[in-house]
Amino acid sequence: MTNIAFNAGHGADSLLVVQGVGKAYKRYAGKWSRVLEWLSGTTRHEKIWVLRDIGFRIQPGEAVGIIGVNGAGKSTLLKIITGTTEPSMGHVQRQGRVAALLELGMGFHPDFTGRQNAYMAGQLLGISTQEIAVRMDEIEAFAEIGDYIDRPVRLYSSGMQMRLAFSVATAVRPDILIVDEALSVGDAYFQHKSFNKIREFREQGTSLLIVSHDRNAIQTLCDRAILLEKGFVIKDGPPEEVMDFYNALIAEKENATVEVKRLDDGRAKTHSGTGEARLHTISLRNAKDEAIEYANVGERVRLQVEIVLHADLPELVFGYMIKDRLGQPVFGTNTFHLGIRLGPFTAGERFRLDFAFPVHLGPGSYSVTTALHVSDSHIAANYEWQDLALLFNVINASQPQFVGINWLPPEVQVHTSP
Repeated sequence: MTNIAFNAGHGADSLLVVQGVGKAYKRYAGKWSRVLEWLSGTTRHEKIWVLRDIGFRIQPGEAVGIIGVNGAGKSTLLKIITGTTEPSMGHVQRQGRVAALLELGMGFHPDFTGRQNAYMAGQLLGISTQEIAVRMDEIEAFAEIGDYIDRPVRLYSSGMQMRLAFSVATAVRPDILIVDEALSVGDAYFQHKSFNKIREFREQGTSLLIVSHDRNAIQTLCDRAILLEKGFVIKDGPPEEVMDFYNALIAEKENATVEVKRLDDGRAKTHSGTGEARLHTISLRNAKDEAIEYANVGERVRLQVEIVLHADLPELVFGYMIKDRLGQPVFGTNTFHLGIRLGPFTAGERFRLDFAFPVHLGPGSYSVTTALHVSDSHIAANYEWQDLALLFNVINASQPQFVGINWLPPEVQVHTSP
């Protein structure tokens, strides 16, 4: 079941300030150490810090994403922000009404019906039973769980629990909405519906704090992203930049390094890898074999890359991904999935790859991310990963006008009745 944490309050501004927050837990050597510590008054534990010196501010109407690997401290941070856990150091200031959807497994009483749980959760939000009664039809309609609203919650699936929890939490627009990975358990239809509701709240001034591993959700919904690593904030900035850095950290191995360079347009280019293989050159080329920065919609082009080997490798996989201006993936593939075997190679060798395709993209700015690795992904062995390895633009100089990120020209047939 879903834990719904609420802090009822009112203020002209919705503002969240996290300042110098740290959280430590005591770890004892044995089961009697705690008793001996209490009796003797001497310390018999060590402190395990899961959060250290966390600080950030969320302005009214701002959306911030929290990302990090499992164990980075994300859930602990959310519990401190909502007030369900006390920090060991630092403090949190909250203004306005806060509604939080946290992890599954807590909150609703399993033997009470969904309706009864909705009333109890509403009261925690600070809404009277009379007002909940007025809003109950809206809650039922949004949750779409039918007759289950009057059945015990223990009979609900995790998706149904999520539907009801989200519907209750958003029955009244909060000043700050905190969403953990809980939404990931819902079906695709309800996820879409929920994110539309979140976008509506944002337009009305609600601040958003969202924890998710979903790159699209972070980059679509958020103005900023904060990366947690081993309890510390190691990066706070634009979502695309932070997500690129996060992906590089995931792929990092013992000898790998992660470098971030600032481009002339202000964007950050993330580069990582152990270096056994490197991208030497990359270009987008037209039918005349000319390197181009602008491609026409529908034009056939080639992505040409030259790779240099710095070590003997029995095999190698090259992959690329085209992203739009927001960093959203448009298309990606690699030689492994294409059934192309590369290798073995010896140190010092070079080779070239050409990927030919039509530019079935909408007008706009695009980037190419490249990866050199083994097997089907860069997680196994990251020789090199480059975000923003190539930038290019698409213009529409010859096709009928259209909207969207993809060029999908239809064949139209008109059938008239006899």
